[in-house]
Amino acid sequence: MFGWNPIKFEWADLDDDIQKLTTTGTLTDNWSVISHKSIKPGDRAYVVRVGVEPKGIFASGIISSHAYPAFRQGRHYYRIEISFDVLLNPNKEQILTLDILKTGNLAAQNWTPQASGISIKPQLTDELEGVWLNFLDTKGYGL
Repeated sequence: MFGWNPIKFEWADLDDDIQKLTTTGTLTDNWSVISHKSIKPGDRAYVVRVGVEPKGIFASGIISSHAYPAFRQGRHYYRIEISFDVLLNPNKEQILTLDILKTGNLAAQNWTPQASGISIKPQLTDELEGVWLNFLDTKGYGL
């Protein structure tokens, strides 16, 4: 799970990225990752908006690279590539909100992490994917 806080990072070209994904069927972007030793290509990725409402999952994809070191503002960290399959604009479209994510078994997961690129509890991955796909289907977003 990857976090995006619009207060800390403005995604200025979000609408352009959504259009690119819609038009071409592909969009790959890099993201910082804290659990760089356990993440691997082929893993499922979800991006959750934190910091401001609406909070919740607004994007998903597949990890398409191994973690690689990066350096910015005097600090070392790791990044990965995500090949997105869904990207929604939380300011314009409904997203899978924390109200839903904090119910039932899914309530066992911290959905507003301080770090980006944390693992989702293994016992929740199948349920989360089902809830996400059901949400996309009922809202007409489809995959």
